[in-house]
Amino acid sequence: ASTTMEYVHMASAYVAENPAAAAAAAAAIVGVAIATRKAELKRAGMHGEDFANVGSSMNIMNNSDSVLKKGDVEGSVKEYLGLFDGKTDVKASQSGSLSTKESIKKREEGYNTMVTNFYDLVTDFYEWGWGQSFHFGPRWKDEPFYDSIKRAEYHLCSRLGMKPGVRALDVGCGVGGPMRNMAVFSGATIEGITINEYQVTVGNKYCATQGLEATAHLTRGDFQNLPGFREDAAHRLWEGIDYAGEDWTQRFDVAYEIEATCHSPDKARCFAEVARCLKPGGLFAGYEWVVLPERGYDAADARHVAIKEGIEIGNGLPTLATPAQVVAALEEAGFEVLEHGDANANVHDATQIPWYETLDGKMSLSGFRMTRLGRACTHAMVSALEFVRIAPRGTSHVSAMLNATAIDLVEGGSPSRDYGPPKRRLSESSKSPSKKASFLTYSFWSLTSCAFSSSSS
Repeated sequence: ASTTMEYVHMASAYVAENPAAAAAAAAAIVGVAIATRKAELKRAGMHGEDFANVGSSMNIMNNSDSVLKKGDVEGSVKEYLGLFDGKTDVKASQSGSLSTKESIKKREEGYNTMVTNFYDLVTDFYEWGWGQSFHFGPRWKDEPFYDSIKRAEYHLCSRLGMKPGVRALDVGCGVGGPMRNMAVFSGATIEGITINEYQVTVGNKYCATQGLEATAHLTRGDFQNLPGFREDAAHRLWEGIDYAGEDWTQRFDVAYEIEATCHSPDKARCFAEVARCLKPGGLFAGYEWVVLPERGYDAADARHVAIKEGIEIGNGLPTLATPAQVVAALEEAGFEVLEHGDANANVHDATQIPWYETLDGKMSLSGFRMTRLGRACTHAMVSALEFVRIAPRGTSHVSAMLNATAIDLVEGGSPSRDYGPPKRRLSESSKSPSKKASFLTYSFWSLTSCAFSSSSS
């Protein structure tokens, strides 16, 4: 297992073996919360300020907005991981099983469970460690992290011509962090859609608190079947979604997705639904997670496949596509692809900061929680809270899964990473070290400043 998983497991074992110390740690956390009077989660701040203090950490997966009941978290974790053969991490010696047609089909058919459970489980962790915009962004030297996130969002506003009077669709909007930033920046009116009920609840609270009800709103729904879809045996709404007769056909001037349609079990279907909801000639722009064979990804290399599958487990993905597959799906859906490419093609230039660097341990006061050490501290804290039954049972499993995925993302994005000894993943790698890859997987953009002209009528 990876070094991260090793010390994650060590942290969990320490809690189990040292209950007194764990209880003391949890008691200290509770004491800080009481002392600062900030233990109650506040759905107000931008960029994770609602999780800006130690006390608020007690609300991870345990707050008044939570959809999952406290006793249901562990079952939700097991149900989710069941779609990945029960794995939370992938070793090279075991890789390949999640990339078979049968395994991918299981996740495609279980798409609703996979995505809903995933975001029920990870949304609070994302807000705690990352902020309200659940994505990466190209970053220049000396550019603050959150500025790079906003710049990636504003880039879409620019390419799509978003301004007052423009109606935009956010496809897979999360808790609406990008939507709110883009609504304030552009003046456009944005409707977001997400399959996750919890994200809709908290996202609309954020919109209301920030006075954006008129320009930013979240709807619970399925981007495979947007309002007004034609129902048949293959296309039905998931249980609990009710569009109340709404029809979004040709409602929007533009649409965008930010690292969201990678969850789709059928990208051509998803993109076709977006095309239906655009006015003739409407533009669609997006960022997608992909693997890059042209940059070194080798599907025959067990280590490469292990990293790919680890990323899929930790991000709720049926399987990672290639840029060519994404472009083909767009064209099949009726879009004219005007441009596409890799926004991070020059990410390792001296003037830029790699998108994965924050996960790789570079320290800052504001970004500590994102770093390797910060994640380990969060895991130890969550394990302690779970031990004393403040955090729901199963919370530490989610933390461990996200820690393992962070390592996979770093290894996938790093250039010329040597996966043989003494690297962190496998003891058996000394027998058959993996090939070096310039870019194994690049989890930011498959379509860079991509704008598509809708051919739907």
